[in-house]
Amino acid sequence: MGSADEKGMRQVQMEVPLEGGKIEFLPFVTEGLKWSIGHKSTNESGVGLTLIKKFIKSEAGKWPESVPGVVRVEKDGEVMAYKTVFVFDDGKEELKPPPTGNKLKSIWLILGGAFLGGMILNIMPCVLPVISLKILGFVQQSQETPERVRKLGLTYGLGVLFSFLVLAGMMIAVKKSTGMASWGMQMQNPYFNLALLLVVTLVALNLFGIFEVNLGGEAMGKANAMANREGYMGAFFNGLLATALATPCTAPFLAPAMGVALTQGNGVIIASMSAVAAGLAFPFILLTFQPGWLSILPKPGNWMVQFKQVMGFPMLAAAIWILSFTGPMFGKNGVMWLGVLLCVVALAAWVFGEFMQRAVSRSSAPMAICVFILAAGYVTALEWGLDWRHPENRNIAKGEIQVKAAGVQWKKWSPEAVAAARSEGHPVLIDFTADWCVTCKYTKNRALEVKPVIQKLKEVGAVAFLADWTNKDPVMTEALHRYKRGAVPLVLVYPPKGEAIVLPPVMSGPEKVLEALGKAVTH
Repeated sequence: MGSADEKGMRQVQMEVPLEGGKIEFLPFVTEGLKWSIGHKSTNESGVGLTLIKKFIKSEAGKWPESVPGVVRVEKDGEVMAYKTVFVFDDGKEELKPPPTGNKLKSIWLILGGAFLGGMILNIMPCVLPVISLKILGFVQQSQETPERVRKLGLTYGLGVLFSFLVLAGMMIAVKKSTGMASWGMQMQNPYFNLALLLVVTLVALNLFGIFEVNLGGEAMGKANAMANREGYMGAFFNGLLATALATPCTAPFLAPAMGVALTQGNGVIIASMSAVAAGLAFPFILLTFQPGWLSILPKPGNWMVQFKQVMGFPMLAAAIWILSFTGPMFGKNGVMWLGVLLCVVALAAWVFGEFMQRAVSRSSAPMAICVFILAAGYVTALEWGLDWRHPENRNIAKGEIQVKAAGVQWKKWSPEAVAAARSEGHPVLIDFTADWCVTCKYTKNRALEVKPVIQKLKEVGAVAFLADWTNKDPVMTEALHRYKRGAVPLVLVYPPKGEAIVLPPVMSGPEKVLEALGKAVTH
């Protein structure tokens, strides 16, 4: 570390592997130590990183070996914080995050998964049938010397690499345009996770054979024409064609590796796509160096279709995993409504595959049906079920109860809370419900969470309680039995003094609720 000035101050710079937005390092409290670090700092942005410069002051010549704190990132209206420890780098005036083998290990896992995914693509139905034909084509074009065969194979590999680098550029452009940063920030965005969930689900459906993803007939014809040209140009376009054929299959190791790569820097994305290209091109290039090995290749057959379908199950498991943490981001019923949406998407994919792709007639009716199914699913699951465009309506009140910003301000039910509200002179509305109770949800949406009731509750100063009977609760069960109910739904209105008004179990409008609240005030 460099020397201190006359005030005992030394400047250090901290390297943060993030860029864009407002980035600052907030050190933890240093009371009781022989040194202190200021909160003020200056930043310098670089490619993929930010340098934060701060001053450290020593009281007795004691300097820290490390500085713990929090990296605060403010970008696009969102604020994130990352707990970390910066350590001095070899005595220089530079602080870096502590070295760890986990990050290096994870990158090698990403690259390994990408390479293995590219290898697996070679035995997917999209690609395997053309392996022998392409290699034999190279051999027939160059009967003079084996050296030319190898050069054609390497040229083919360059075509594969070029096409995947183009895909990498597209991925980086999308990443930049959507404002996604590193360290997995986008996985905290429910809308990004929803898109990822839909993509992974569609990939699984594609692997199961529900529908197919193919280049259009005209585009495929032009690609084949280019690939059938002789010489190095034909070999290069063979690589482009192999990529076009391979990517719709999306091998099970490929999609997770690419999903993780998107959370890393641009260099990792480029390296990952290059690893996929290497995996895809490797068998082709190997066979051009050893054409005699063509005889050991498995023969195309029905086993390829079965293998592709088996590979759909890991993708389905990945979709379930994404659903498990994406659903709660959309509220308490997020998993259920996103599950409904996935069923709707699967139905639309089946209609598309069965009546559009595999049907003899080319009627436009199946496409219209698909659009109708998807529109109905969108309105039902996302707009009505989740109100997905209004995150302010997914606030969680005390007691883990979800309340809407402009809706009924529910509180968690308990006999003590009800008694306290009534003793303060408030009328009380109680909704006994459960997540699995369909009639409860119907009544809540039609008779309780409606504007007239919300206004009436505010007008009379009533307190609304939600009694969630989803899980077994003896106290709640006893309350239900008190009103001769064996289960939910049950809606009650209590005046400040007197007996409860029991409302009908199923209500399609707010009239009964408004009437009961009016009686509770005048009681």
